[in-house]
Amino acid sequence: MNTNRTPNQTATALERTRQRLRLLEERDHPYARKVRDAGLSWRDLDSLEALSAFPFTTKQDLQEHYPLGWLGCDRADLVRFHATSGTTGNPTVVAYTASDLDAWSGYMAWCLHLAGVRREDTVQVAYGYGLFTGGLGLHGGAERLGASVVPASGGFSERQIKLMKDLDVTVLACTPSYALKLAETWEESGGGPTPLRVGIFGAEPWSEGLRRQIEDRLGITALDVYGLSEAMGPGVAMECPHQNGLHLHPDSFLAEVIDPVTGRPVAPGEMGELVLTSLHKEAFPVIRYRTRDLTRLLTAPCPCGTEGPRIERIQGRSDDMLILRGVNVFPSQVEAALLSVEGLSGNYQMEVWTHEGMQNLVVRCERMPEVPDAASDALARRASKRLQERLGIRIDFELLSPGKLPRFEGKAKRVVQAPAPAITR
Repeated sequence: MNTNRTPNQTATALERTRQRLRLLEERDHPYARKVRDAGLSWRDLDSLEALSAFPFTTKQDLQEHYPLGWLGCDRADLVRFHATSGTTGNPTVVAYTASDLDAWSGYMAWCLHLAGVRREDTVQVAYGYGLFTGGLGLHGGAERLGASVVPASGGFSERQIKLMKDLDVTVLACTPSYALKLAETWEESGGGPTPLRVGIFGAEPWSEGLRRQIEDRLGITALDVYGLSEAMGPGVAMECPHQNGLHLHPDSFLAEVIDPVTGRPVAPGEMGELVLTSLHKEAFPVIRYRTRDLTRLLTAPCPCGTEGPRIERIQGRSDDMLILRGVNVFPSQVEAALLSVEGLSGNYQMEVWTHEGMQNLVVRCERMPEVPDAASDALARRASKRLQERLGIRIDFELLSPGKLPRFEGKAKRVVQAPAPAITR
C-alpha cells in the first residue's frame, strides 16, 4: 500500500486499524465475521500492506444490516444519526458518538485551514442541513476553526445572494452545480465583484472546465472537498490552493485504489476505485469500504509541503459508467468535453435508454446567454465534434437555450434514464 505517510503516521495508522479490528472481533461485529470467514484475525495485520488480504465492506453489507446492525458501539453511546438517500434500496443510516462528532469537526477544520480559510472569514454553508452530512459537517468544521458561519442551507438563491452581500461572506460551501446556479443569480441581481474569495465544493464529481467557469463568474478560488457518510462525511480529503490533488487527513483515513473488476490493488498512479478505512470512527466503523469513486493515488509531493497521502479529484463512479458501442463513457468525460467549447454553459444533462440490450445516449446542454440564436447551429456542430473527439464515438447532441434544464440546490442529476422509444412496425 503506497501511502506517502511518514514512519510515525504509518505506525499510528497500523496500530489504530489493529485496535479497531480487535474491538470488532470482541463484539462479534458483522465485519469481524467476514474476517473470520476469510480465515483471518486482527493479529494477521502486521503491516498496512497486509490489509489488502482482508475482506471489503460494501454498500450491500450496510443495507443488509439496516438500520443499526453495523454499530461498533452500544446504542446508549450514540448522540446523532445521519442517512443517505437510499435510492437503490434501504438508506444507509450512519451513527455518531460524541467522540466521533468531536473528531469530525477536527477533520473538517483541518481541511478548511488547508484550503486557506481562517478565523476572520465568514463561511456561508449552502449545503443541505438534516440527514445529509454536508451542512452540519462543514458547519462544525468552520466553527471549530473559529470562523463565522452563515447556516444558509440549500435553496432560496436570491436570499443566499442577499446574505452574501450584506454579511460580506468570504467563503462559500455548496455543491459545484449549485455554485453555478448562484453565479447565475448573482449576475441577474446586477453582477459585479462578489465579496467571496474561496469556494469549498463537493458531493459530486466536477470537471476542471466547470471549476474555471465558477472561478471566472464568482471571482474565487474553487477547491474540491471530498467525503462520504459511510466514512464520516465531508472532511475526508481537501484540495489546497495549489489545486494539485486532495490531501487525506493522514491520521484518520487509509486509502487504497483497486481495480473495480478484480478487486486487486492497482499500481501507484493508476486509475481505479477508491477504498477507505476509517481509523477513528467508533459508532459506524468501516474497514476497506468500496466507495465506487474513481481516482488515483498521487505520489509526487505537493508544492504546499503537506505530508501524507493525496488522491486525484474524483473522476466519476464505477457504477455510473455507460458502455456505448463498446466504449466506456463517464459523465465527467462528457462535462469536460462540453466545457472546453466556448459558448456552452455548465448546465447539461445526459438522457440514457436501452434498446435491444444496447445503451443509447443523447446529451443536452444550454448555450451561454450572450450567444445569439443565429450562432446556435455553428455552436452545436462544434460541440458535437468535440464530444466525438473526446469520447471516440459519435453521440447525439442537442443545444438548448438558457434556462431550459433544471437547476439543482444539492447534488445535480446529470444522468436521467428514459424509456426506450416505441418501435413502429
